[in-house]
Amino acid sequence: MIMQDTKSNPNLIAVAFSGTHPFDAEQWRTYIDISWYELPDVGKIHGGFMKALGLQRSRGWPKEIDESGPHHYAYYTIRDELSRVFRENQDAKFILTGHSLGGALAILFVVMLILHEEEWLLDKFEGVYTFGQPRVGDKKFGEFMVEKMKKYDVKHMRYVYSNDLVPRIPYDDKSLFFKHFSPCLYFNSLYQGQILEEEPNKNYFSLFWVIPKILNAVWEVIRGFLLPFVVGREYKQNWFMTIFRLVGLIIPGIPAHIPNDYVNSTRLGSLNEHLEIQRPQHSKDD
Repeated sequence: MIMQDTKSNPNLIAVAFSGTHPFDAEQWRTYIDISWYELPDVGKIHGGFMKALGLQRSRGWPKEIDESGPHHYAYYTIRDELSRVFRENQDAKFILTGHSLGGALAILFVVMLILHEEEWLLDKFEGVYTFGQPRVGDKKFGEFMVEKMKKYDVKHMRYVYSNDLVPRIPYDDKSLFFKHFSPCLYFNSLYQGQILEEEPNKNYFSLFWVIPKILNAVWEVIRGFLLPFVVGREYKQNWFMTIFRLVGLIIPGIPAHIPNDYVNSTRLGSLNEHLEIQRPQHSKDD
């Protein structure tokens, strides 16, 4: 979805990538496809996410393709539409955002702009803000992205809420080697935010975290009834979310991935304090 606020800020374009639909088998197949797609001198990237963005089986990632036929690819379609908008409005800038699978596609869209050397688009790029984003590549890929994002002054803010399962997959271990390449803006169940190099319990499954996660899931059920009396309408929770939190008593981290708590984190959390960070993707040594 490409959006423009024509009244208050007509020069800002927002590109939002959709998250995973719970009953879309094709999207879940994208998650399950953890095959590597390797780019020389760049690193290894999640094959399923790359295919969802526009990777073509026989041609890879050509800089230009013919989209006059029946098949359209997300990366090329969005890039061409942004080019059209900027030809009409030279002062416009854009941001990228997405939740879950959408967060992965948002950051990989940046990758392809960099690889295709779309410098005039990168010059108009303000930053990428992802919510509940899964890991998308290996350590070498992460190092490549940190270097390039510093070069083009690209901000990357990766929001993680509490025990959300998805930012903790695919695994960062000796068998899969997936790595996040930027610190996270982590919000706990009270929506208290802090900047961390990695979210707590980075691979989700841990015997040490079983009891804390279950206790937190119980608290989230109770909290849903208490916070409306404390903060009023600022706290967002519908009846579906109230019921779905009961699932968290069995599988903690599943309800935490639903966008509600990310909405509440940005509305009720210490957001302004985090937005003062200009380059959160940089390492401690920068």
